[in-house]
Amino acid sequence: MVVQVAGLIARRIVCYPTIGTMLRRGERYGLIRFGSRLDVYLPLDTELQVKMGDQTVAGETILGVTA
Repeated sequence: MVVQVAGLIARRIVCYPTIGTMLRRGERYGLIRFGSRLDVYLPLDTELQVKMGDQTVAGETILGVTA
């Protein structure tokens, strides 16, 4: 699960799908303009592939894998 969080200044999030739309792995679903952040919630049994402080690239970096 992910949550897009807009920053205090920009407050500009573009979300492409509508409620209930099923997305495929790797599909773009939105854009946060001018920065802000994206919170990612992974299942408890996920084996993390990154650690605190690592730089990640959206759509490229594998955050974790599940069995």
